[in-house]
Amino acid sequence: MKIQERTGAGNNRSSAPVQPTTGERLPSPPRERKPALAALAVLLILVGALGATMLVLRAGDRIEVVKVTADIQPGQSVGKKVESVLVAEDSGVNYVRWDQLEALKNLKAKSTIYGGTLVIGEMFARKANLEPGKAVVGLSLKEGQYPQTIEQGDLVAAYQVGNSGSSSSNDDTDTGSSGSSGSAGTGGTPIVSDARVTYVPDDSGDATISSTNKRITVTVDESDAAALARAAAANQVALVLVPGN
Repeated sequence: MKIQERTGAGNNRSSAPVQPTTGERLPSPPRERKPALAALAVLLILVGALGATMLVLRAGDRIEVVKVTADIQPGQSVGKKVESVLVAEDSGVNYVRWDQLEALKNLKAKSTIYGGTLVIGEMFARKANLEPGKAVVGLSLKEGQYPQTIEQGDLVAAYQVGNSGSSSSNDDTDTGSSGSSGSAGTGGTPIVSDARVTYVPDDSGDATISSTNKRITVTVDESDAAALARAAAANQVALVLVPGN
């Protein structure tokens, strides 16, 4: 009886459910491979690398063009106010190349070009367009009637100088009368207060009338042109540089 009871008790213990050990993982199903997605990823990487290579190659395709270093007024040439810079070549932009600088110096600015601007062909022409309400006046000046440092683009004031009256006769002297000086513009008020110099000849050129006279062209308001022209014809004009250059 005792042997049977022990055997029965052992059978009862062996029939109890087995619990899984803590920390053990259940087996996961095998991953499904997708070769099409892998191929697409490789293709995108190759396309990105090719695009970056093309950008690097295009960045190296540069040209030397003209850049303005100081303001250029309408009717003024570039002169020495330029420098060369490298830019990416673009067929849609009409850049003026550095090797075209000498030809560019023979052209005139159509409108104001500010320092730091890259020059394109449309900015210049053989003859500048005159702004509405403006007039161009030519002056023939002796040394002392213009600043030695005057150059294209300068802002100047034009004053009337000299005496327009004649000396008095002896009869006038007897009566105590004397000759009077100048007409309007000689008392400190300029004929033109803001004339823009648009042309100054080279000292070595043929634009000098004599060893002392120089032809200078200025642009003024149309309302001031007649008075300035009359004073210039009488050789009674002096130019003075004013603030704003």
